Amino acid sequence: MTPEELQAYLHNHIPLSAAMQVRVDAVADDHVQLSAPLAPNINHRETVFGGSASALAILSAWSLLHVRLRQSGVAARLVIQSNRMDYLKPVAGAFSARSSLADVGQWPGFLRLLERRGKARAVVVADLLDGDSVAGRFEGEFVALGYGND
Repeated sequence: MTPEELQAYLHNHIPLSAAMQVRVDAVADDHVQLSAPLAPNINHRETVFGGSASALAILSAWSLLHVRLRQSGVAARLVIQSNRMDYLKPVAGAFSARSSLADVGQWPGFLRLLERRGKARAVVVADLLDGDSVAGRFEGEFVALGYGND
């Protein structure tokens, strides 16, 4: 999946991503990086609104799993179950989120479990970036449900 294809998918299926003006900067097997400008994500202190920072991190993490599932040829619904976001410093400009699997070794077992039981969990982490500086850290647990499972 190319960055342009992922961006179109996000904007068409997750309208918040379009409202935030999310851009897909990179799509790779081991990470996805999304970015957004300050203007539509600003708070009363003229820095990035915490909800927007968290949303970008969640979108980045969800996108990584979405891309990996597609590359594996697996059709599944993907939802977030839980997450934690730590804000390390305010961001006063454009920002980005770069996601990766918390443990790359979890992927084969994740796919086997999804195939066998129709349900699997994966943990994804993301750095919230202000340029090259880490401004926050995200960790989320996502659940994939094979179609036909609740």
